Amino acid sequence: MSQFENLVQSQKEMFRAGKTMTYTYRIHQLQKLQEMLNRYEPRIYESLHKDLNKSTYEVLTTEFGFLQQEINYTIKYLREWMQPKKVKTPASHKGAKSLIYKQPYGVTLIISPWNYPLHLAIAPLIGAIAAGNTAIIKPSELTPYTSDLIEEMIKETFEEKYITVVQGGPEISQELLDQSLDYIFFTGSVPVGKIVMEKASKQLIPITLELGGKSPCIVDRDAKVEYAARRIVWGKFVNAGQTCVAPDYLLVHESIKEKLLNQIKTEIEKMYGSNPLQSGEYTKIVNDTHFDRLSQYLNEGHISVGGETDRTNRLINPTLIEQLDWDSKIMQDEIFGPLLPVMTFNELEEVYDHVEQSRNPLALYYFSENEKNQEWIVRNISFGGGCINDTMMHLGNNQLPFGGIGTSGIGKYHGKYSFETFTHEKSVLKQTTAFDLAFRYPNSKMGRKILKKLLK
Repeated sequence: MSQFENLVQSQKEMFRAGKTMTYTYRIHQLQKLQEMLNRYEPRIYESLHKDLNKSTYEVLTTEFGFLQQEINYTIKYLREWMQPKKVKTPASHKGAKSLIYKQPYGVTLIISPWNYPLHLAIAPLIGAIAAGNTAIIKPSELTPYTSDLIEEMIKETFEEKYITVVQGGPEISQELLDQSLDYIFFTGSVPVGKIVMEKASKQLIPITLELGGKSPCIVDRDAKVEYAARRIVWGKFVNAGQTCVAPDYLLVHESIKEKLLNQIKTEIEKMYGSNPLQSGEYTKIVNDTHFDRLSQYLNEGHISVGGETDRTNRLINPTLIEQLDWDSKIMQDEIFGPLLPVMTFNELEEVYDHVEQSRNPLALYYFSENEKNQEWIVRNISFGGGCINDTMMHLGNNQLPFGGIGTSGIGKYHGKYSFETFTHEKSVLKQTTAFDLAFRYPNSKMGRKILKKLLK
């Protein structure tokens, strides 16, 4: 047996022993996870700063704080979620009871990305623990300080046969995907997501894919420009734009373009100063490869705001780029950086054609005071989730499922939806033995007549 075969086998044995099935055990593990995060909080801030130059504010709001909320919410409602759910039974099944039992899958694999390396490793883990699974976490090799810390924290807190961390590059992910797993949860790019899905299909392993895409931010003529600009700048440039649901491009009504762009420039200076490269608090690009890829986009169109770079420290100022079309390289793929292409429209129906150029985005944002137009956008355009008159804030509500559609992902999580993602709903009908309904059997004289009436 290989190293990973032994690991998966040990977790299967742990799972089959039934220890993870009880409410008491799951709650205790969630509490241990919470205590772990609190115990390591100073080092969490330190590792994320080393990997990505994340500020204390960004770590608190987008990584540490989110996880604390998620754990608290899960602990509060877990007993309720675990209960079998009784559902209605049709008259043709008289005497029977119908229930849905909540069954964990077993050994789960969580492959997390580098852009929110703590958040996107631990948030799915909360769901896996709550649902009664074991877990193998494969963090990103591109954020080594945080990945090392995650491994250290998990090793100190949990048994390896319950939860463990495996580090390495793409070849390690490939080996893990070849194992006899029960569920795979992947967050990352569309090309890698396709590889994960192909691997899972060979063993018919159920999966969740949290991917991305080109998320549009649409600002209509009647939008409140000051609020729109402030919320766009926050949503786009937090984590230097390295966010799967960041506004990927701006579609603004021609009549307010100049006003909006001027206000965006003002808001950038308010949040990051006149030169973010020198602030010391601005998130850096994860590595040289991504920095060079983003830098090439600066050769397209017309830069109206920003454009300055610092390759030594891998920093790129918040940048607006105009005079682009859908043939431009920057419009071909998800940008994943602090560059915001600007395009215009005159009629709302044009927006549909723009979004269809890169359809099924993970997120969509629409700024307008017109409720009729808001409804038109929501009902007519396909996207994973989003906001009206804001950006990214839907992620912070654990009552809302988070996930994509089509090329932006499969499945959903957050709050109760994380529990459901890692849970198989097992349908069970409990039939009475106090009597037997003769009409259900083929030799019943009145059976056909009764069944015809019942099944109408």
